[in-house]
Amino acid sequence: MLVTAVVAAVVVLVTSPGGGGSDGDRPPHARPRDGVDLAARIDAFTRDTIRRSGFHPPTALDRHTIADGVGLYLDGRHKDAERRLAEVDFGVSTFTDTATGRRFAEIADRARESARGWGRVYIDLSRPAATWSVQVPHPVADADSEKLGVGAWRATSGGVMVLAGANRRAGEGDAADVAHRRDTVFHAVCAELVTRRLPGIQLHGYADSTEPDYDVIVSTGKGDHGRAWGEGLSAALGREGFDVCRVWVRRCSLEGRTNVQGRAAAVEELPFLHVEFSRTVRSSQTRIGRAVTAIREAAGYTAQSARPTATATATGRAGR
Repeated sequence: MLVTAVVAAVVVLVTSPGGGGSDGDRPPHARPRDGVDLAARIDAFTRDTIRRSGFHPPTALDRHTIADGVGLYLDGRHKDAERRLAEVDFGVSTFTDTATGRRFAEIADRARESARGWGRVYIDLSRPAATWSVQVPHPVADADSEKLGVGAWRATSGGVMVLAGANRRAGEGDAADVAHRRDTVFHAVCAELVTRRLPGIQLHGYADSTEPDYDVIVSTGKGDHGRAWGEGLSAALGREGFDVCRVWVRRCSLEGRTNVQGRAAAVEELPFLHVEFSRTVRSSQTRIGRAVTAIREAAGYTAQSARPTATATATGRAGR
């Protein structure tokens, strides 16, 4: 289950372009030697790599190897994880986020990322075990959705952030549209997190004209195990001044029913939210900050605990 409270020292107001404070906001003595601004790092990755990235479809072995490496790292078997990931030229680096003071691991491609487009994984090391995931499947295509991802990851500790590495249109056909394909590294990692009973929130963006009466569309995807979480998030967003379309109440555009990560979570009876933010929300750092505040406030509203049920099996691995 998602954490029900967040220590105030960890809560980050979204004040810089990437969703958190910069090095200049912290006194010099507080800056760790390995400190990086995670928001700025992901901004640079989005700008310099994802925007020009191609997409090379991974093999089943590639997907399986990277998902296994992520799993080993989450188990605390860091050296084993590094060896496993090195088999496909992925590696692990650790840093301290200067905006939060929290340690994190970055699992990333060591090959030319612009050629493969397989993405990155960020793991919060400030807690002994991961408790939830934030997923960003369409950076660039859903402009600034990665800023919402960084803000959400920062605002609630214990998160694993899965970030796609290519524009959804970068591959042949829909090969790089990771929210609708099971044969991607993104899905393999998310499936690994499902087997570990980590509830997930997936962040998207839409053009204002698609649903002009709403700022945010909240869905539980294919299943309904995130209903209480979705209600809590919708209420929190409302308190922040957003008009919210709740898919379980009325028909909305972009309901996320075909999202494959949501389908994997539904099979395992695991809470999952598919959340779409209008361009107006994503274009304003102030509104992004308010959205992140709502995500933080809703952290305790999961509809189901993350414990396995009698019908839950490790079927998420089948997508690799």
